[in-house]
Amino acid sequence: MSDHYFSAEPVSDARQRTVEVELAGRTVQVQTAGGVFSPDHVDLGTRALLAHTPPPPPGGELLDLGCGWGPIALELALRSQGRVWAVDVNTRALDLVATNAQRLGLGTVRPALPDDVPADLRFDAIWSNPPIRIGKPALHELLTRWLPRLAPGASAHLVVSKNLGADSLAQWIAAELGLPVERVATAKGFRVLRVDTPG
Repeated sequence: MSDHYFSAEPVSDARQRTVEVELAGRTVQVQTAGGVFSPDHVDLGTRALLAHTPPPPPGGELLDLGCGWGPIALELALRSQGRVWAVDVNTRALDLVATNAQRLGLGTVRPALPDDVPADLRFDAIWSNPPIRIGKPALHELLTRWLPRLAPGASAHLVVSKNLGADSLAQWIAAELGLPVERVATAKGFRVLRVDTPG
């Protein structure tokens, strides 16, 4: 049986391995394992997001939606004093985020299953490389759940492959959620989209 990075309980090899990556302008060592997204490196999409997104707010509640082993959450925590919610359905990914945050001394990272995030919480920023391959209905449900939880005046930055429907997704967010969307960058076949909420 093979599993996907969005499997809740991966059955593939759980042995952890150490990988050296660049985050927040420094070289760090992190733990990864099979059964999570891009276990061997920071993927191109995430790198595009990190390179083309403005600095996060200095504090507040920050969300990495679909965190995997944690590159976005760790970058947020390295660059902000805010509390970083690292959300994923994959329990192995959450264990890895917790391990990596601890190793880097980042006490502000909070790995969490989606239902474990307080329902009344509003986010001052959302950064995400969303799991496009879960299919449109599930992806739309995911974004419908989380994007409206942006605080007034806050923004989400999403990275989506141009070939996997970035432009149509931007149109869907604007039409269905009523939130303005702007394409802020195109890099290596990916679009970085900014979604704003009224101030």
